[in-house]
Amino acid sequence: MNDTWSFHLKYPPTPEYAAQLAELMVEPARTESEIDLDFSVNSLKQVDRVIRRMRREGADAGQIATTLFGFGCYVGEVFVRNGRGQWRLTPETDFSGMTKSPMVIELGTQQFCDPIFKVFNRFAHAREDGLPQFYRVHTRALPDEPGKTAGLWKRMIGRR
Repeated sequence: MNDTWSFHLKYPPTPEYAAQLAELMVEPARTESEIDLDFSVNSLKQVDRVIRRMRREGADAGQIATTLFGFGCYVGEVFVRNGRGQWRLTPETDFSGMTKSPMVIELGTQQFCDPIFKVFNRFAHAREDGLPQFYRVHTRALPDEPGKTAGLWKRMIGRR
């Protein structure tokens, strides 16, 4: 994200309005891209496809910043609805200073991820890991799932 981009959001970028900002992406996705965004983890593949297509078609991130922000809220809502995530204002977290996103997802005690930044980064760097992988990595390591964290780290460094 860039300080010079302007966002034209229908609602304030706060946790109280994150779900509404995400919902705003559903109808345009259906009518313009013929995809059904149902807030399932599987729907993240479709968001990835839309982002890749926008990049391929030469879209400028500054011109579609509001759309990318909306998709970031959508991805965050997938965490909220499926992965026990909770929106938090970034300045109220330990993530403050690490991102320019106004809000992030908390996935447990002091465990955070930034789906808004991830979407912008996914658009800017096509080869970066996709949104389904982003979801899996962050939800596999939740603290109340014994043994999952150790297994995740072993898989990430190639040991099983």
